[in-house]
Amino acid sequence: MARTAQAVILAAGRGTRMKSARAKVLHQALGVPMLEHVLRSAQSAGLDPVTVVVGHQADAVQAAFAGRGLVFVRQEPQRGTGHALQVAREAFEAQADRTLLVINGDVPLLRPQTLEALLETHVSSGAAATILTVDLDDPGAYGRVLREPDGQVRAIVEARDASEAERQVREINVGIYVFEVPLLLPVLADLRPQNAQGEFYLTDLVGLLRAQGHTVRAVKTPDPMEALGVNSLGELAEASRLLRERRVADLMAAGVVVEDPATTHVGLDVTVEADAVLRPFTLLEGRTHVSAGAMVGPFARLTDMRIGAGAQVLDHCLLRESVVEAGAVIGPFAHIRPESHVAARAKVGNFVELKKTRLGEGAKAPHLSYLGDATIGAAANIGAGTITCNYDGHTKSPTQIGAGAFVGSDVTLVAPVTIGEGAYVGAGSVITDDVPAGALALGRGRQVVKPGWAEERARAREKERAGKR
Repeated sequence: MARTAQAVILAAGRGTRMKSARAKVLHQALGVPMLEHVLRSAQSAGLDPVTVVVGHQADAVQAAFAGRGLVFVRQEPQRGTGHALQVAREAFEAQADRTLLVINGDVPLLRPQTLEALLETHVSSGAAATILTVDLDDPGAYGRVLREPDGQVRAIVEARDASEAERQVREINVGIYVFEVPLLLPVLADLRPQNAQGEFYLTDLVGLLRAQGHTVRAVKTPDPMEALGVNSLGELAEASRLLRERRVADLMAAGVVVEDPATTHVGLDVTVEADAVLRPFTLLEGRTHVSAGAMVGPFARLTDMRIGAGAQVLDHCLLRESVVEAGAVIGPFAHIRPESHVAARAKVGNFVELKKTRLGEGAKAPHLSYLGDATIGAAANIGAGTITCNYDGHTKSPTQIGAGAFVGSDVTLVAPVTIGEGAYVGAGSVITDDVPAGALALGRGRQVVKPGWAEERARAREKERAGKR
């Protein structure tokens, strides 16, 4: 379809029922803007070029999708869907030999396969226009599709303008149209507002094409959810739920174990290999990749992460923009901040935070530590309560800990500092100087023991109280 069809996406509306200052198409569903879902479906269906009509918060919408090879046109003021297509005329008329598909920008559940089927039916039927429809048990305020006895579309009538008999029709207009550009252009120029709002409606093009003797067809999608246009935050939440269910179902069909689909969130650009296990309340975002045999969750959030084969991310962990290699164990209650790297079979335990730190193969930081701007060698042991003091208020400085080093509990490492391979640092030490390989470093005050001190103190206090009586 890439050389035969183009698209215009209507994304100019404010979305007043959203009750939000943000442009409607920028509200997110499954971690990306609604318009992103529509763009991906259009581009997956091979539509090229893609023109986006923007209006409300046009600069913000264009900035969000810059660098994507899209053509943007502005609709100011916004006077309806028909007016939006008139504004885009110059863009799509330049490719008049390509069939035009017009899509609303607020239908995030629309599948590329549906667009492909719509285009194929349109081309094979030789129609001037083809619309996408769906049957609803309760059509409500949607425009009704009126057909001729032979199945051709006679008209689309808005619910408020429909007769009682017409309101009984269950087939509604989804708001997605296919046009042959040479036949569209004359009727588009003749389009006039036929309502109190003074707006130009795309639906009126059907009647204009029919009046000129052209054929208008309809393709009915079997999935009513694809027609779910988002006009409120409640509808956005429902669309997000359906997208999440669809995404998780696809993963399970591909061999991923999802223990509780209802509480598992997997973003569009996340990849999960077969035999990975996603436990309840797992959120995978951005371009996260989870390898085969890995287990994530419960209550874990991963953003732009790479998780190696057989690795485990345990309860209540937050991991961002980092790498966890095969067989490593993270958590519970661990925080991996950006630019960290946990090597194979390493361990990051409970209440441990890494920031821009590399933990070597088989190294361990099991408890209650902060490790920032550090490089830690293979098989090193980091005791409970260890802190790297990497920031002096002006600059960040590195800490180097060699392979096989042993850092005792409650140690403060004041960067820049190096602990050599196989070195030991005694518990409770404050280390400000480098420790050579194989050495023992102690940086604490000498312990003093005073026998009988507690008894003497008790007698003194008793004597003092007696003197006050």
